Amino acid sequence: MSKEINHKLAKLQKKYSSIGQDMNSYLEGLLYTNPLSYWDYINLETLLSLQRPKTDFPDEEIFIVYHQITELYFKLIIKEITTICNNGKVVSDIGEDKGWKKTLSTNDFIEHLKRINNYFKALISSFDIMIEGMERSQFLKFRMSLLPASGFQSYQYRIIELMSTDLINLVEKNYRKKLSKSSDLDKFKKIYWMKGSVELKTGKKTLMLKNFEKKYSKLFIKTYQNYKKNNLFKKYNALKKKDQKNEVLINQLKLYDLNVNVEWPLVHYKSAVKYLSMPDKDIIATGGTNWKKYMPPKFQKRIFFPNLWTETEKENWGKNWVLSNFK
Repeated sequence: MSKEINHKLAKLQKKYSSIGQDMNSYLEGLLYTNPLSYWDYINLETLLSLQRPKTDFPDEEIFIVYHQITELYFKLIIKEITTICNNGKVVSDIGEDKGWKKTLSTNDFIEHLKRINNYFKALISSFDIMIEGMERSQFLKFRMSLLPASGFQSYQYRIIELMSTDLINLVEKNYRKKLSKSSDLDKFKKIYWMKGSVELKTGKKTLMLKNFEKKYSKLFIKTYQNYKKNNLFKKYNALKKKDQKNEVLINQLKLYDLNVNVEWPLVHYKSAVKYLSMPDKDIIATGGTNWKKYMPPKFQKRIFFPNLWTETEKENWGKNWVLSNFK
């Protein structure tokens, strides 16, 4: 055998010995392992079997596929935020350190932000699939089979928010000043998405929200606890002053802020206008919420990095997008 093969065998012996395993057993296993194929590697058949429409309307499958793609992108975004927040450590979904570490430089910070913004760019630019890609008559019928589910229940999107900024920046706008020094529990009770998930007639929590809280509240609290001291906002503010002035970094953070808190909600709003807006009376969202008051950024003024924006920019949050898309 060549020196190269012997060197690799020695490294394998060291690897398996360190974890108390017999290298020979693993080598024997290689004799029986089948060659890897593309379809097996990405579980193609399983992936294509995950679309299970509730009706026979053809366009419902478009609706399902796009939302599944969205959640996969969210998974990638969370991976990148996790890397930034943990200085390059590889951690599990609940914050458990898996052992691989490296120093995260300002350039690394920028590169991971660029990835995140590219993922959101792909999502935002592809939303025409939802805006133009379905027949309105089909959508208005098959959507009734989805009650009380709603895209509001995307828990990964809430995880992204909790990992991106301080909790006070996610509190309903009218309560931020009042709750600035209050407990985390009080802030959670007034987190902005609560207002968008109450019944229009009674003001009570929708069934959609009750189900959402029951399933994910513990995860949200755990995520907040894991990242309250090292979310993206905290990571930026902890940089040296000269690094905080890095224009590329600032531009990427501001672009991320706009992508998540302006562009993403407003492409949803644009879609809702097409499918749910009526001349005499707007159609209520499947979750029972008032989408016209919930989606537009001007009502929420949700900003991850408030210290990067001028008062005028914050006052006109989302206005430029609306002016360019609803002429």
